[in-house]
Amino acid sequence: MQWGKRVLTCVAGAAAIISMAGCGGSGNAGTSASPAPEATQTITPSTGSESATLVAYFSATGSTKHVAEDIAKATGGTLFEIEPAEPYTNDDLNYNDPDSRVSKEHDDESLRDVKLKTTDVSDWSSYTTVYIGYPIWWGEAAWPVNSFVHGNDFSGKTLIPFCTSASSPLGSSASELARLATTGDWKEGQRFSSSANMQTVEDWVKQQA
Repeated sequence: MQWGKRVLTCVAGAAAIISMAGCGGSGNAGTSASPAPEATQTITPSTGSESATLVAYFSATGSTKHVAEDIAKATGGTLFEIEPAEPYTNDDLNYNDPDSRVSKEHDDESLRDVKLKTTDVSDWSSYTTVYIGYPIWWGEAAWPVNSFVHGNDFSGKTLIPFCTSASSPLGSSASELARLATTGDWKEGQRFSSSANMQTVEDWVKQQA
């Protein structure tokens, strides 16, 4: 009788082992079977142009901001808004009013030294490529950008200007900024229409690589 119990115990144990083996092959995460070791892949964050590109811009009506955001998306760059300490209102931007702020600044160059909230960019030394965007005012770069250029040292950096306008060309705006900066490797630059789309911007950005 004792011998019979031992046989039954062995049979039950064998059945349990077979049952566990079957569960191990099912791929269920809840099983106790240990899967074979798998090769692991380590993904390292990019430290290339994505961390070395700054997109600085001044936008009066939002058009330049839109293009700047598209450039930042295409490059993985960091956005920096050039902000006047005294923001421009819609009335300030009325070019048809000779008494508006921009009209007075246009007529009197001494008024174009626009004070900014800041010209300091965090981790400035880490950026090797700087896109600088602005609207065109009377054929020139909007003068708040001048204050940003005056306030920074572009040594060792590549500068890529871009502008937005309804019809005015880039003209000499980019070369004038380069003259003001005196440092940095300034590229020719590009003009975008006020309604430029993402694909247009991306195509241009690819040409800068």
